[in-house]
Amino acid sequence: MKMELDWKAIDRWIFGEAWTGSKVGEHAAVLCEAIGPRWASSEGENKAVEYIREQFVGMGLAGVGLEEFELNTWAHGQAEARVDDVAIDLLPYNRCPACALEGPIVDAGFGTEHDLDKVRDQLKGRIAVMHLAMEPFTTPVPANIRLAALAEAGVVAVVAIDPKDGRRVEYHNGGDWREPETAELPFPAVTTSREHGRLLQQWAKEGRRLKLVVESRFYKAPAHNVVGEISGVRWPGERLVLGGHHDTVYGAPGGNDNASGTIAVMETARVLAGLKAELGIDPGMDLCFATYSAEEQKFQGASEYVRRHCADKPRLAINLDELSAGHMKGVVLSFAHLRDFVQGQLDTMGDGLKCHVMSQLDATSDHFPFLRQGIDAAHLWRWRFRGRHADADYHHEPADTADKLNVRELKEYAGQLARLLLRLSHQAPEQWPVNTVKKEAVKQRLHKERGTVVRVY
Repeated sequence: MKMELDWKAIDRWIFGEAWTGSKVGEHAAVLCEAIGPRWASSEGENKAVEYIREQFVGMGLAGVGLEEFELNTWAHGQAEARVDDVAIDLLPYNRCPACALEGPIVDAGFGTEHDLDKVRDQLKGRIAVMHLAMEPFTTPVPANIRLAALAEAGVVAVVAIDPKDGRRVEYHNGGDWREPETAELPFPAVTTSREHGRLLQQWAKEGRRLKLVVESRFYKAPAHNVVGEISGVRWPGERLVLGGHHDTVYGAPGGNDNASGTIAVMETARVLAGLKAELGIDPGMDLCFATYSAEEQKFQGASEYVRRHCADKPRLAINLDELSAGHMKGVVLSFAHLRDFVQGQLDTMGDGLKCHVMSQLDATSDHFPFLRQGIDAAHLWRWRFRGRHADADYHHEPADTADKLNVRELKEYAGQLARLLLRLSHQAPEQWPVNTVKKEAVKQRLHKERGTVVRVY
């Protein structure tokens, strides 16, 4: 029997609760200020997952739990660089190996082939300085390929120049997760500020030497995903997943990246749980909520979630990451067969939200482990590159504090996501386009896309 729902009344309640009942500010204060940095496996992350678990329980979600797994992790201690008596702005790359080096500096430009050809006879045994940004107007070359080219040329370490100004430096990853063999750095790599990068380029011309020290270690430690759900009343066992990572990079409070996504998961769950409790409106399918560990460490948390929960494919998994960079404009898919179906549900919401499909498989956040298995997955955060707030360019750095989280817009995200998930959950399984994507086809597509820079719009 078809369930008749008064969507106008439901939408009114959802948006009213998302705005007037919001706990966005409260959650931000706890996650970013009371707890602070949440590097996966750290004490900060342990406090965060317990807080999120308590919130899920308080909402009345079913099946709430912490799902432990063994994390392949890394930590660093001292990290410094000096030229004579001048200390250089520096952060190590994520998973940078330990080193204690001293050597002449060579300016490798943007690390592209024509830049390396100019200095190829000078690279072996030296410390290269390279712009992290893409070279303007040329065919874009991913950073992992430029690093590999420098390794092949014999450099012993790389100092990458962060494109941000004001002596800001952030943690970066050296690999492209579409290419597992590039997951680990081929040599020690660190980032310096734009201003100090300019100094290093000048000093390279003068034959100056750089001393570089990074203390780090690799080890295994327990980490946890947090899960909970609202059971569907019409097609139990059919699932929609809403998730986002709760971890941060080393030393960053993670306001935009990714307390914004974590809180949007929590608030969407709270609103839909309240709809069930107060109005008796249930989802048609199971709605599964998760916050993932270790997105910043090769998506190990989301990969574990997929391993445990996705032997049978969910209908759709939506990933939330860096939501404070701009207001919600729509949904981005990686496989095209759901485009018209999702757009149809967005159209019923009447707010002009759009569904698009990326031309490449995007391996920059926790939707990728789902895509790798041929599971339909969507994300919202890539839209931050169009209409991004001028003050929103904060993620892998200590300045990504609670004030970078846009409270007002997160209320909208929670309301719109709740509306969309509820609508999707009440579409009968036979109305959903069939997902015929196989893992082997994904593997072939990833191979074809090797060496490309993912389009962001």
